[in-house]
Amino acid sequence: MEISEEMSLNELPEGCIANALSFTTPQDVGRLSVVSPMFMLAAVSDVVWERFLPRDLKSILSTSPDGSRLMASTASKKELYFSLCENPVLVDNGRKSFSLEKKSGKKCYRLSARDLSITWGDSPKFPEVAELISVCWLEIRGKINTSMLSPATLYTAYLVLKFSIDIHNYGLDDQPVAVAMKLDGEESYTRTVSWSAERRRGQVPRNARRRFSLFSFSRRRSVSTGESDGHYPQERGDGWLEIELGEFFTKEGKDGELGIRVFDGTTHWKRGLIVEGIEIRPKQGARGASPSS
Repeated sequence: MEISEEMSLNELPEGCIANALSFTTPQDVGRLSVVSPMFMLAAVSDVVWERFLPRDLKSILSTSPDGSRLMASTASKKELYFSLCENPVLVDNGRKSFSLEKKSGKKCYRLSARDLSITWGDSPKFPEVAELISVCWLEIRGKINTSMLSPATLYTAYLVLKFSIDIHNYGLDDQPVAVAMKLDGEESYTRTVSWSAERRRGQVPRNARRRFSLFSFSRRRSVSTGESDGHYPQERGDGWLEIELGEFFTKEGKDGELGIRVFDGTTHWKRGLIVEGIEIRPKQGARGASPSS
Protein backbone atom coordinates (compact mmCIF):
# COMPACT_ATOMS: atom_id res chain seq x y z
CA MET A 1 0.00 0.00 0.00
CA GLU A 2 1.33 3.41 -0.96
CA ILE A 3 0.88 6.25 1.49
CA SER A 4 0.98 9.80 0.16
CA GLU A 5 1.00 12.96 2.17
CA GLU A 6 -0.40 16.21 0.86
CA MET A 7 1.13 19.51 1.86
CA SER A 8 -1.16 22.50 2.28
CA LEU A 9 -0.29 25.92 0.91
CA ASN A 10 0.21 27.20 4.44
CA GLU A 11 3.06 24.72 4.90
CA LEU A 12 5.04 25.96 1.90
CA PRO A 13 7.97 28.28 2.66
CA GLU A 14 7.19 31.95 2.09
CA GLY A 15 10.11 32.21 -0.33
CA CYS A 16 8.66 29.43 -2.46
CA ILE A 17 5.30 31.19 -2.71
CA ALA A 18 6.97 34.52 -3.45
CA ASN A 19 8.97 32.94 -6.25
CA ALA A 20 5.80 31.46 -7.74
CA LEU A 21 4.00 34.82 -7.54
CA SER A 22 6.86 36.52 -9.38
CA PHE A 23 5.92 34.53 -12.49
CA THR A 24 2.42 36.03 -12.57
CA THR A 25 1.51 39.71 -13.06
CA PRO A 26 1.14 42.63 -10.63
CA GLN A 27 -2.62 42.43 -11.05
CA ASP A 28 -2.62 38.68 -10.25
CA VAL A 29 -0.51 39.28 -7.16
CA GLY A 30 -3.06 41.76 -5.87
CA ARG A 31 -5.85 39.24 -6.34
CA LEU A 32 -3.96 36.33 -4.82
CA SER A 33 -2.89 38.34 -1.78
CA VAL A 34 -6.45 38.09 -0.42
CA VAL A 35 -6.60 34.29 -0.78
CA SER A 36 -4.65 33.44 2.37
CA PRO A 37 -2.33 35.01 4.95
CA MET A 38 0.65 33.21 3.36
CA PHE A 39 -0.05 34.76 -0.02
CA MET A 40 -0.48 38.15 1.64
CA LEU A 41 2.96 37.89 3.27
CA ALA A 42 4.64 36.64 0.11
CA ALA A 43 2.98 39.37 -1.98
CA VAL A 44 5.12 42.11 -0.41
CA SER A 45 8.41 40.30 -0.98
CA ASP A 46 11.14 42.06 -2.97
CA VAL A 47 11.52 38.78 -4.88
CA VAL A 48 8.07 39.38 -6.40
CA TRP A 49 8.30 43.07 -7.21
CA GLU A 50 11.88 43.09 -8.44
CA ARG A 51 10.76 40.81 -11.25
CA PHE A 52 8.00 43.27 -12.19
CA LEU A 53 10.47 46.16 -12.46
CA PRO A 54 12.30 46.64 -15.79
CA ARG A 55 15.75 45.09 -15.89
CA ASP A 56 17.21 48.33 -17.20
CA LEU A 57 15.50 50.51 -14.58
CA LYS A 58 18.77 51.79 -13.09
CA SER A 59 19.94 52.87 -16.52
CA ILE A 60 16.63 54.64 -17.24
CA LEU A 61 16.56 56.51 -13.93
CA SER A 62 20.26 57.38 -14.08
CA THR A 63 19.34 60.20 -16.51
CA SER A 64 17.15 61.82 -13.84
CA PRO A 65 18.14 63.32 -10.45
CA ASP A 66 14.61 62.58 -9.24
CA GLY A 67 14.96 58.98 -10.39
CA SER A 68 18.22 58.47 -8.53
CA ARG A 69 16.69 59.89 -5.35
CA LEU A 70 13.66 57.66 -5.77
CA MET A 71 15.83 54.54 -6.04
CA ALA A 72 17.65 55.52 -2.84
CA SER A 73 14.60 56.55 -0.80
CA THR A 74 12.08 53.74 -1.37
CA ALA A 75 11.99 51.12 1.37
CA SER A 76 10.95 48.18 -0.83
CA LYS A 77 10.66 47.09 -4.44
CA LYS A 78 6.88 47.21 -4.11
CA GLU A 79 7.00 50.83 -2.98
CA LEU A 80 9.30 51.66 -5.90
CA TYR A 81 6.97 49.90 -8.35
CA PHE A 82 3.84 51.78 -7.29
CA SER A 83 5.68 55.09 -7.09
CA LEU A 84 6.66 54.67 -10.75
CA CYS A 85 3.05 53.79 -11.61
CA GLU A 86 1.57 56.83 -9.90
CA ASN A 87 4.33 59.45 -10.26
CA PRO A 88 6.02 59.61 -13.68
CA VAL A 89 9.69 60.57 -13.50
CA LEU A 90 11.32 63.07 -15.85
CA VAL A 91 14.25 61.41 -17.68
CA ASP A 92 16.53 62.22 -20.61
CA ASN A 93 17.29 65.68 -19.17
CA GLY A 94 13.60 66.45 -18.81
CA ARG A 95 12.72 65.69 -22.42
CA LYS A 96 10.69 62.59 -21.56
CA SER A 97 8.78 61.18 -18.62
CA PHE A 98 8.85 57.51 -17.65
CA SER A 99 6.30 55.45 -15.77
CA LEU A 100 4.94 51.92 -15.46
CA GLU A 101 1.47 50.65 -16.26
CA LYS A 102 0.03 49.51 -12.94
CA LYS A 103 -1.69 46.31 -14.12
CA SER A 104 1.19 44.88 -16.13
CA GLY A 105 4.40 46.72 -15.24
CA LYS A 106 4.96 47.62 -18.89
CA LYS A 107 6.97 50.73 -19.69
CA CYS A 108 5.21 53.98 -20.60
CA TYR A 109 6.82 57.12 -21.99
CA ARG A 110 5.71 60.69 -22.56
CA LEU A 111 7.60 62.70 -25.17
CA SER A 112 7.31 66.24 -23.84
CA ALA A 113 6.67 69.24 -26.08
CA ARG A 114 10.37 69.97 -25.65
CA ASP A 115 11.20 66.59 -27.22
CA LEU A 116 8.91 67.11 -30.23
CA SER A 117 9.63 68.86 -33.50
CA ILE A 118 6.80 71.37 -33.99
CA THR A 119 6.73 73.34 -37.22
CA TRP A 120 6.45 77.04 -36.36
CA GLY A 121 7.70 76.18 -32.88
CA ASP A 122 10.88 78.19 -33.35
CA SER A 123 10.85 80.12 -30.09
CA PRO A 124 13.15 79.04 -27.19
CA LYS A 125 11.98 75.71 -25.77
CA PHE A 126 11.31 75.19 -22.08
CA PRO A 127 9.68 72.14 -20.50
CA GLU A 128 7.05 71.02 -20.94
CA VAL A 129 3.98 72.58 -22.59
CA ALA A 130 3.74 74.37 -25.96
CA GLU A 131 0.91 76.79 -26.72
CA LEU A 132 0.00 77.61 -30.29
CA ILE A 133 -0.49 81.36 -30.59
CA SER A 134 -1.25 81.75 -34.30
CA VAL A 135 -0.25 79.69 -37.35
CA CYS A 136 -1.59 78.79 -40.75
CA TRP A 137 -0.60 75.13 -40.98
CA LEU A 138 0.84 72.85 -38.33
CA GLU A 139 3.10 69.79 -38.14
CA ILE A 140 4.12 67.86 -35.02
CA ARG A 141 6.77 65.13 -35.15
CA GLY A 142 8.06 62.79 -32.47
CA LYS A 143 10.30 59.74 -32.39
CA ILE A 144 11.41 57.05 -29.97
CA ASN A 145 13.56 53.94 -30.24
CA THR A 146 11.45 50.85 -29.55
CA SER A 147 14.32 49.37 -27.50
CA MET A 148 13.18 51.77 -24.76
CA LEU A 149 9.77 50.07 -24.60
CA SER A 150 8.65 46.66 -23.34
CA PRO A 151 9.08 43.92 -25.97
CA ALA A 152 6.27 41.89 -27.50
CA THR A 153 3.73 44.52 -26.50
CA LEU A 154 0.92 46.27 -28.36
CA TYR A 155 1.28 50.00 -27.74
CA THR A 156 -0.96 52.98 -28.47
CA ALA A 157 0.28 56.54 -29.02
CA TYR A 158 -1.74 59.59 -27.93
CA LEU A 159 -1.38 63.31 -28.50
CA VAL A 160 -2.00 64.99 -25.12
CA LEU A 161 -3.49 68.45 -25.51
CA LYS A 162 -5.99 71.04 -24.40
CA PHE A 163 -7.49 74.20 -25.83
CA SER A 164 -6.98 77.61 -24.32
CA ILE A 165 -10.03 79.27 -22.82
CA ASP A 166 -9.15 82.48 -24.61
CA ILE A 167 -12.17 83.82 -26.51
CA HIS A 168 -9.92 84.18 -29.54
CA ASN A 169 -9.41 80.40 -29.77
CA TYR A 170 -10.20 79.54 -33.39
CA GLY A 171 -9.46 77.39 -36.42
CA LEU A 172 -9.27 74.07 -34.53
CA ASP A 173 -12.40 72.54 -35.97
CA ASP A 174 -13.33 69.12 -37.32
CA GLN A 175 -11.13 69.38 -40.41
CA PRO A 176 -9.11 66.23 -41.20
CA VAL A 177 -5.72 65.99 -39.48
CA ALA A 178 -3.38 63.40 -40.98
CA VAL A 179 -1.48 60.99 -38.72
CA ALA A 180 1.31 58.68 -39.88
CA MET A 181 3.42 56.26 -37.85
CA LYS A 182 6.57 54.73 -39.30
CA LEU A 183 8.94 52.05 -38.03
CA ASP A 184 12.47 52.44 -39.42
CA GLY A 185 11.17 54.81 -42.09
CA GLU A 186 8.56 52.40 -43.44
CA GLU A 187 4.99 53.66 -43.11
CA SER A 188 3.11 51.18 -40.94
CA TYR A 189 0.02 53.07 -39.79
CA THR A 190 -2.05 55.99 -41.07
CA ARG A 191 -5.32 57.50 -39.95
CA THR A 192 -7.25 60.74 -39.92
CA VAL A 193 -8.18 62.48 -36.68
CA SER A 194 -9.81 65.78 -35.83
CA TRP A 195 -9.17 68.56 -33.33
CA SER A 196 -12.80 68.79 -32.33
CA ALA A 197 -16.00 66.77 -32.52
CA GLU A 198 -18.00 69.99 -32.72
CA ARG A 199 -17.94 72.52 -35.53
CA ARG A 200 -16.70 75.95 -34.60
CA ARG A 201 -16.70 77.47 -38.07
CA GLY A 202 -16.88 81.18 -38.57
CA GLN A 203 -14.43 82.02 -35.78
CA VAL A 204 -11.45 82.67 -38.05
CA PRO A 205 -10.86 86.41 -38.35
CA ARG A 206 -11.34 87.56 -41.94
CA ASN A 207 -9.03 90.51 -41.49
CA ALA A 208 -5.93 88.43 -40.68
CA ARG A 209 -3.27 89.85 -42.99
CA ARG A 210 0.11 88.55 -41.94
CA ARG A 211 1.47 85.10 -41.20
CA PHE A 212 3.39 84.58 -37.98
CA SER A 213 3.85 81.97 -35.29
CA LEU A 214 4.87 81.66 -31.68
CA PHE A 215 4.88 78.81 -29.21
CA SER A 216 5.08 79.65 -25.53
CA PHE A 217 6.24 76.99 -23.09
CA SER A 218 5.44 76.53 -19.42
CA ARG A 219 6.41 73.94 -16.84
CA ARG A 220 3.99 71.13 -16.08
CA ARG A 221 4.25 67.82 -14.27
CA SER A 222 3.45 64.68 -16.23
CA VAL A 223 0.42 62.63 -15.19
CA SER A 224 -0.30 59.04 -16.13
CA THR A 225 -3.80 57.96 -17.01
CA GLY A 226 -5.98 55.14 -18.25
CA GLU A 227 -7.22 54.20 -21.72
CA SER A 228 -9.68 56.11 -23.92
CA ASP A 229 -11.08 55.59 -27.40
CA GLY A 230 -11.86 57.61 -30.52
CA HIS A 231 -10.34 59.83 -33.18
CA TYR A 232 -11.48 63.05 -31.50
CA PRO A 233 -10.11 64.52 -28.24
CA GLN A 234 -11.22 62.50 -25.22
CA GLU A 235 -11.23 63.46 -21.55
CA ARG A 236 -8.36 61.99 -19.53
CA GLY A 237 -9.53 62.88 -16.03
CA ASP A 238 -6.49 65.06 -15.27
CA GLY A 239 -7.68 68.24 -16.94
CA TRP A 240 -6.16 67.32 -20.30
CA LEU A 241 -7.50 65.74 -23.50
CA GLU A 242 -5.96 63.09 -25.70
CA ILE A 243 -6.35 61.96 -29.30
CA GLU A 244 -5.52 58.35 -30.15
CA LEU A 245 -2.95 58.46 -32.94
CA GLY A 246 -2.47 54.76 -33.65
CA GLU A 247 -1.09 51.41 -32.55
CA PHE A 248 2.16 49.54 -33.06
CA PHE A 249 3.68 46.28 -31.84
CA THR A 250 7.17 45.93 -30.37
CA LYS A 251 8.66 42.67 -31.59
CA GLU A 252 10.83 40.54 -29.34
CA GLY A 253 14.51 40.98 -30.21
CA LYS A 254 13.86 43.57 -32.94
CA ASP A 255 14.51 47.24 -32.22
CA GLY A 256 13.94 50.23 -34.45
CA GLU A 257 12.94 53.88 -34.50
CA LEU A 258 9.27 54.77 -34.37
CA GLY A 259 8.38 58.07 -36.03
CA ILE A 260 5.05 59.82 -35.42
CA ARG A 261 3.74 62.71 -37.55
CA VAL A 262 0.62 64.82 -37.02
CA PHE A 263 -0.10 67.22 -39.88
CA ASP A 264 -2.86 69.81 -40.31
CA GLY A 265 -2.36 71.26 -43.78
CA THR A 266 -5.51 73.35 -43.87
CA THR A 267 -4.56 76.92 -44.69
CA HIS A 268 -6.91 78.87 -42.43
CA TRP A 269 -5.56 80.42 -39.23
CA LYS A 270 -5.35 78.44 -36.00
CA ARG A 271 -4.94 79.56 -32.43
CA GLY A 272 -5.30 78.18 -28.89
CA LEU A 273 -3.91 74.63 -29.10
CA ILE A 274 -1.80 73.64 -26.08
CA VAL A 275 0.39 70.55 -26.57
CA GLU A 276 1.75 68.68 -23.57
CA GLY A 277 3.34 65.88 -25.59
CA ILE A 278 2.88 62.44 -27.09
CA GLU A 279 2.19 59.62 -24.66
CA ILE A 280 3.02 56.00 -25.50
CA ARG A 281 1.49 53.32 -23.32
CA PRO A 282 0.36 49.67 -23.63
CA LYS A 283 -3.05 49.16 -25.20
CA GLN A 284 -5.62 48.23 -22.57
CA GLY A 285 -6.36 44.53 -22.47
CA ALA A 286 -3.38 43.56 -24.63
CA ARG A 287 -1.05 40.82 -23.42
CA GLY A 288 2.67 40.52 -23.96
CA ALA A 289 6.00 39.47 -22.54
CA SER A 290 7.06 39.60 -18.92
CA PRO A 291 7.10 43.15 -17.54
CA SER A 292 10.71 42.76 -16.43
CA SER A 293 11.84 42.55 -20.05
